[in-house]
Amino acid sequence: MAHTDHQTMRRVLRREVAGTIGVLTDEHDFRAMRRYRSFAFDDHTTYLEQVEALLRSRASRGDHTTVALFDPEEYAEFCAETGLDPDLSSSRARFTAELAATGATLPYDGRPLADLLPTLIDEAVRHATWEYAATLLARLGPCASCGEDIGHAAFTRASDLLARILDTAPPGHRHLVCSVSGTPEALVAVLHADDDPDGATQLDEAEALEFTTVLALGLAAHSPGGLVMRTTAPGLPDRVYGWRLRGYGLEPLTAGEVFDAYCTDVESGDLISPESNVDYCEPPDLGEGDPQSGHRH
Repeated sequence: MAHTDHQTMRRVLRREVAGTIGVLTDEHDFRAMRRYRSFAFDDHTTYLEQVEALLRSRASRGDHTTVALFDPEEYAEFCAETGLDPDLSSSRARFTAELAATGATLPYDGRPLADLLPTLIDEAVRHATWEYAATLLARLGPCASCGEDIGHAAFTRASDLLARILDTAPPGHRHLVCSVSGTPEALVAVLHADDDPDGATQLDEAEALEFTTVLALGLAAHSPGGLVMRTTAPGLPDRVYGWRLRGYGLEPLTAGEVFDAYCTDVESGDLISPESNVDYCEPPDLGEGDPQSGHRH
């Protein structure tokens, strides 16, 4: 009887243990893992089918599972740094646990894996963008003249600018894109904002952190870049606003400049027909005067 009770208790505890599965999302990564003899799969399609079956099985038992992007190159580096044998399933489990703590993950919500994986890839790109921008910000160090941490000051500045943009935007759904091109790699961050029933702005914290970090890097490095916001509300045309990064702030684009930016093909320079039911607008005043003014490092 006691043995049965112990088994029951373990089953109860098992339901409270969260798990993470690292997934090889594409054929190239899958082939890279096949060099390890302990990796038992030889067909990517079959592998994904088995991953999905395992996810469904865990969900049917009430087990919570997150899905992470398994990168073979990062795995090899992890094993080299930690002294683990990469040709062991236990090493892959250790790496997956590390992903659960520090990497991009998504909870398995019952969606088909084919629908979940693109979202997971987007999440991984977003996470990598934030890590890269945060690293560059941290490397800027203290200001030579005043000693202030340049990255921290820029992040505070970017947070203030974002708050002003959202506070002055018309109600509804807001879709913001920030692009910075003067850093070693061009960076793009996206942010979605909605109003709750009380009129307060709702943001995804991870999205907001990445967006603010990319904007802060553009400000701190005085990089070429811009910010675009599109607002959507029932019964009204969509409205599009834009700013360019200038000095230590944002300079509003005129309605004509916003129209030109939206209706020009980035690669070819050819004109694109404007969307119907969309107004191209000059942004509301952010109340900060000349964007060149303020603390510059």
